[in-house]
Amino acid sequence: MSENVAAIICAAGASSRFGGKRKKTFVDVGGRAAFLRSVELFDERDDVKQILLAIAPEDEELVNVKWGPNLKFFNVKICFGGTERFDTVAKALELVKDDIDLIAVHDAVRCCIKSQWLDEVIAQATKTGAAVLACPVTATVKEARDNTIIKTVDRTSLYEAQTPQVFKTDLLKKAYANIANLDKSNISDDSQLVEALGEKVSIVKTDSSNIKITHKSDIAIAEAILKSRPKPKPQGPTGPYVEAQW
Repeated sequence: MSENVAAIICAAGASSRFGGKRKKTFVDVGGRAAFLRSVELFDERDDVKQILLAIAPEDEELVNVKWGPNLKFFNVKICFGGTERFDTVAKALELVKDDIDLIAVHDAVRCCIKSQWLDEVIAQATKTGAAVLACPVTATVKEARDNTIIKTVDRTSLYEAQTPQVFKTDLLKKAYANIANLDKSNISDDSQLVEALGEKVSIVKTDSSNIKITHKSDIAIAEAILKSRPKPKPQGPTGPYVEAQW
């Protein structure tokens, strides 16, 4: 029996590094808004029973006017995020249904996630209680101070954390209840909060194609990644003369 999953899709960021008139969450990536690609991926799964899209209050009108029908079709509930990412997730957590076993927290602008990776991270979290997607660091990493290299960091055991990050519901709620005891200025993802409880978090390896759109130049990269992947084969007849092919 599969676990019931809720997806919290974080789309409330200010996009301060992105620039332009439209926030990165809402930019077009290969014919679709970045956040909508993330929504669709979770909607395709039978085990996902709830999708919460956390947006900034000032974006409510834009989202409702431009994508309202789509979101109703996908049965998405909109909620408002906070100034920091952890504020956003905390608010969404309050709306998670009582029958949810696992919560997947995902960056709305990480729109190149593969369904295979989602399968694997949910399966791992079901086993261990906490699992995140992560890519091994391949670049040469330098530690520097005052624009001068102090040392080259051994990258053998280094990973770049990605999303989705999936946790047992009770564990994630416990981690957020403990947030008052932590230095909030250093919180960058949800697994960090779970780690602070002394709990172990598993890694499911991915690669750098699970890109997070941060700058405008990332859009072209994301589109190239999506275009390079094999298209799913259509099921059933695709045209009036399809039988003539056989």
